[in-house]
Amino acid sequence: MDLIPLFAQLRLQVLQRGWLSSNNVVFQSAPGSTTAVVDTGYAAHAAQTVALIGCRLAGEPLTRIFNTHLHSDHCGGNAALQRTWGSETAVPAVSFAAVSDWDQDQLTFNATAQRCDRFAAHTGLEAGATVLMGGHRWRILEAPGHDADALMFFEPNSRVLISGDALWESRLAIVFPEFEQMDGFGGVEKVLDVIAALNPSVVIPGHGRPFSDVPLAVATSLRKLQRFQLDPAAHRMHATRALTMFHMLEVQHSTMGLLVDWMLAAPIFRKLVEVRHEPHGAWKAAAEAILETLILDGILFRSADVISVEPARSV
Repeated sequence: MDLIPLFAQLRLQVLQRGWLSSNNVVFQSAPGSTTAVVDTGYAAHAAQTVALIGCRLAGEPLTRIFNTHLHSDHCGGNAALQRTWGSETAVPAVSFAAVSDWDQDQLTFNATAQRCDRFAAHTGLEAGATVLMGGHRWRILEAPGHDADALMFFEPNSRVLISGDALWESRLAIVFPEFEQMDGFGGVEKVLDVIAALNPSVVIPGHGRPFSDVPLAVATSLRKLQRFQLDPAAHRMHATRALTMFHMLEVQHSTMGLLVDWMLAAPIFRKLVEVRHEPHGAWKAAAEAILETLILDGILFRSADVISVEPARSV
């Protein structure tokens, strides 16, 4: 499916960023609506985010920021964009107070030991309302599961869905509410049912390329969800590995000792290990074991005492 004409009609461009920074969906101005972006990447890439969005807007200022949810890889560029253009920022309404108070525990930055520069929230987004982006009305939809407060945006005429992390093409995001004694798995099921009923023509995910085979993506997510429901320990291991890799994507190189120290300092890791009933003294060994499996699986690479996201190059 050729997405260029469709996206041009909606006056949007997708900046596909990778796994450290979320995709950015950039909207040009149109009669009745100003420039906007949905999600802004991670703090480490904030300067790059400003440059990329500035290039796409060709001299126009960025007027509005919309966040699908407030994980650090989706809102980490907010502060830099606000400093550059004074962009008005809209966040899920249920997260508005946490942003205003800058409660980093509620916003999960402390729990995951990730970074996010403080930014201002100007308005709250309510499910059931609409927002005007690129001259088109986008419906706001609840998307609990990966994050209990997350939202999606759906344009009903083109049937394009901006899914955030509620649906990826071939992977399932960590279901964070499960670690807070909430029914995150049930939330994922509900959102996948909503997406299937919408029958989008295209999904723009928070990570990865836009895709049109939505039934296959939904079925893939359901299979992975069912596996995690049957084996919650597999989900906890998936979360620990994914959070460790997120950290490694940021730092690129580290040592076993520094990585273990980082993992033990991240409250969510300690919680994951506690849920697995590991005694306090076994946390270090559990962290080392997880890193060893990432190395054995060829996801991380070790050369002497240095662990990297890429293999060492011979000279």
